[in-house]
Amino acid sequence: MVRVALWLVQEVGEGSTFTKGQLRDAFPGISQVDRRLRDLRDYGWVILTNTEDATLTAEDQRFKEAGASVWDPASRRAAAPQKAVSAKERQAAMARDGYICTICGISGGEPYLDDSNQTAVLSVTRRKTVLPDGRESTLLTTECKRCRSGIGSSPARADDALAEIRALDPADQKRLARWIERGRRGTTALERAWNAYRRLPADARDEVRSAIED
Repeated sequence: MVRVALWLVQEVGEGSTFTKGQLRDAFPGISQVDRRLRDLRDYGWVILTNTEDATLTAEDQRFKEAGASVWDPASRRAAAPQKAVSAKERQAAMARDGYICTICGISGGEPYLDDSNQTAVLSVTRRKTVLPDGRESTLLTTECKRCRSGIGSSPARADDALAEIRALDPADQKRLARWIERGRRGTTALERAWNAYRRLPADARDEVRSAIED
């Protein structure tokens, strides 16, 4: 796994693509080198296949981002994957979270608004979380791979979230409480109009702008 990580950094480079054949040629005689590559994902390495990036072929993979420095024993131990989430735990967490990413709200298989070539892949992960009373706990949460790769190792801060909520004025606190009760954010007429406009093709947006100006 360490040798594969160094090959990705030194020979492929972040953002570049490589093929399964190139990987096997780089490590002749090494059995299950594909599995060693997959193991890197447990250490925060982002390696995309055509499942996550529709621009790739079945033979291609993209080295998007390096994770923990697995060649350093201390870094590797600190980033070592926790106990695997069981199928029962995964199903329960996804059902609780409504089968959407708890960070960006996208559903599994849904294309991203800013990149229609990439579709969301959901997974259930263990997140270190600081609770309102300062206790630290590891909790299950549903995240898409893109959000998960951008989180880093910092814990989720329920204490900070509570402080932000308490800083709101009473009217906004009541509004937020309604959102929490419904399990989704409410939207204003202005926000709905903006979202409808944003989803239009560029030419259609130009015509809408012209109609408003008229």
